[in-house]
Amino acid sequence: MLGAAAIATSLLLPATAFAQSSGDPAKLKQGYWWYEAPKAPPPAAEDPEALAKPVIPPMAELATWTPPKIRKLIEQQRDYAATVLTVDAVSDFWRLQDFARRKARAFAGVTQIAMLQHPELNSKSANPMVGDARSELTAQKDAIRRGYLRAHANEFALVMFSRSTCGYCRVQWPIVQRFQEEMGWQVTLMDVGKRPEVGQRFGVEITPTTMIIRRGSAQRMVIASGVEAYPNLAQMAYQAVRLLRGDIRPEQFMTGPGEDDGFFDALGNGPVSATDPRALGGDLVDVSLEPKR
Repeated sequence: MLGAAAIATSLLLPATAFAQSSGDPAKLKQGYWWYEAPKAPPPAAEDPEALAKPVIPPMAELATWTPPKIRKLIEQQRDYAATVLTVDAVSDFWRLQDFARRKARAFAGVTQIAMLQHPELNSKSANPMVGDARSELTAQKDAIRRGYLRAHANEFALVMFSRSTCGYCRVQWPIVQRFQEEMGWQVTLMDVGKRPEVGQRFGVEITPTTMIIRRGSAQRMVIASGVEAYPNLAQMAYQAVRLLRGDIRPEQFMTGPGEDDGFFDALGNGPVSATDPRALGGDLVDVSLEPKR
């Protein structure tokens, strides 16, 4: 009996002693007769590209889904149908497309009712498409623009920078002269080929460049780079003068004559940006006349 006990003790001591000396179970050495069940293999990772048939809910339930969720289901069904190429799968895809089409048509119908009940949201109230009404609107805008620019003719001047070798400059200059005749402004032709220091001072790199300059001030603004048609030149001059005088803010630069506080006025219903600039300068308008270094 003592011999058997001694043998058992000698077999157990190394493993026990090691177990006491190490706290990491993964490094424990088991006895010769120790049995440990093999570990189960880890589950195989699912293939994200594996083909799976999308589950299409009843139309009554689909009607409660959000558009992004519906769009995702349509894309899944499209990919599934394009893979299996069965009549049923393709038909299910087009049923989903038909549901989306009907939902879009319903949205368009409700939109028409909303536009009728809230005409301030409808562009037709400020931009009629009927021929006679559109002609009347164009004439009204031209009169407002012309009256505004004529009223400030003594406050601003127009400068066109050119070169003697610039063919486009010969096209643009008569357009600038027409502006002078109709608006009563002073216009100047400046040849930067003969006076390169002037081109450098005003930052002119291409010709023709047409610029508005405010008299007795450092304010200036380019209104055309290259050849510009007369209607566009007059409109840009109108917008630039309003901006330089502080009549509008940069967010309202695209507001045309007679459009203040209306549908096409970006600030007609209040602020639209977190920062609401109320002064000129910065990145939008360079008010410095100092030479660029």
